[in-house]
Amino acid sequence: MPDPTSRLRNRVRNGLRRSLGGSLLGRTLLSLGGSAPPAGIRIVSATRLSESQFWHRSALGRSLKSWTLHPRVSVRLRFANAAGLPEVYNEALHEADAPDVLVFVHDDVWLNDTEWIDKLASAFAQFDVVGVAGNRRRLPRQASWAFRKLDADGAEWDHPHLSGAVAHGEQASGPLSVYGAAPAECELLDGVFLAVHRPTMLRSGVAFDPRFRFHFYDLDLCRSARRAGLRLGTWPITLTHQSGGSFGSEAWQQGRDAYFAKWE
Repeated sequence: MPDPTSRLRNRVRNGLRRSLGGSLLGRTLLSLGGSAPPAGIRIVSATRLSESQFWHRSALGRSLKSWTLHPRVSVRLRFANAAGLPEVYNEALHEADAPDVLVFVHDDVWLNDTEWIDKLASAFAQFDVVGVAGNRRRLPRQASWAFRKLDADGAEWDHPHLSGAVAHGEQASGPLSVYGAAPAECELLDGVFLAVHRPTMLRSGVAFDPRFRFHFYDLDLCRSARRAGLRLGTWPITLTHQSGGSFGSEAWQQGRDAYFAKWE
């Protein structure tokens, strides 16, 4: 639970960001302030595949081969994983030698964007948690960042409140689904790609909740971050997700029920 002092500090800082973002000069200053790439970025992911299978078969593994040579980029991977994502992600979050920027990403993602490091630098000048797709509002008993209604009767997209874009397909650079304009400040973000400023997360007492093993961990993190006064937003970073999601599965329903019980 974030302490009141940390929450106030976050709100003052984010209020200044919003004030600057309201003018051309302010946006220029924010851009200049975020122009330097982060000193270190760590990509964190968990996979059911073995180490060899991950590097040769998974979308993320094949995408990362060239990035592992980048002086600013390191990776923290859990192979043959059977643990929930929050357990893996929290371990990375609390590692003593972790860099300031952590990128939590699914293993079935092609990281297509050759400028994602510079884009993250700009994004963190405005936001504490960065995603590629999200929703600028949050509704009561909302079971997805993308839908205002999602139940046995079907799904209803929450346009025009959505932001960002994600490509989908088995191969890199698949067909692009555009949800709305980005960058944009959001209440909820898609967990397929979540970049966080680690010192801010730790200072604010924000972490992943282990009760959400795979489903709803992202919505829960967003709620916790917003409660702590952190600012969330989308940024136009290009990636291709091989999966469209598993809405309605038994595990998903259990996660939804736990999420509603915690927050609603």
